[in-house]
Amino acid sequence: MKLKVQTLDGKKAGNDIELSDDVFGLEPRADILHRVVTWQREKARGTARPTRERSDVARTGKKFGRQKGGGTARHGDRAAPIFIGGGKAHGARKRDFDPQLNKKVRALGLKMALSDKAKSDSIIILDTLEMKDAKTKALKDQAAGLGFGKRVLVIDGESVDAGFKKASANLFGINVMPAVGANVYDILRAETLVLTRAAVEKLEARFNG
Repeated sequence: MKLKVQTLDGKKAGNDIELSDDVFGLEPRADILHRVVTWQREKARGTARPTRERSDVARTGKKFGRQKGGGTARHGDRAAPIFIGGGKAHGARKRDFDPQLNKKVRALGLKMALSDKAKSDSIIILDTLEMKDAKTKALKDQAAGLGFGKRVLVIDGESVDAGFKKASANLFGINVMPAVGANVYDILRAETLVLTRAAVEKLEARFNG
């Protein structure tokens, strides 16, 4: 698959780029994408610190007072939640959010996410993200001219250009990351996927190396 390479100003930049069919030409499968996104979101979840309940606190198990005749309410041991130093009633439990997914499935999911964007003509290739004047207003005009859409993911090569990153910081709907951070969830969420030449090289090398 060949795509036109543009500058940020919307002008043609050199020869077209050939995208590898092994990375951008697969048939997307909803079940694979669903498994990878679920795994990714589960890995991102935090868990509450577990509390000590009645059976966890270090207190005597002896009954507190007699059952009848004391003139007060009936009680068991001092570990009951009603007492100071007792266990927590209905406390937070430790939950396991560490699902497992094979590396091959995760890699396949990423290739399918990239292929899905290529299939729907939602990929824009830029020569570089370097800006003459790293201003938010200038980038906003350039993004509108290139047809970025409301939600766009911009992926650069080894690292994101500092000027572009600064200019895009205050623009709603533009997410930027280096190629190493490319992931299924962010790609599928984006309306448009913007890749630099360096990003394409990094992504293809990631699966071929």
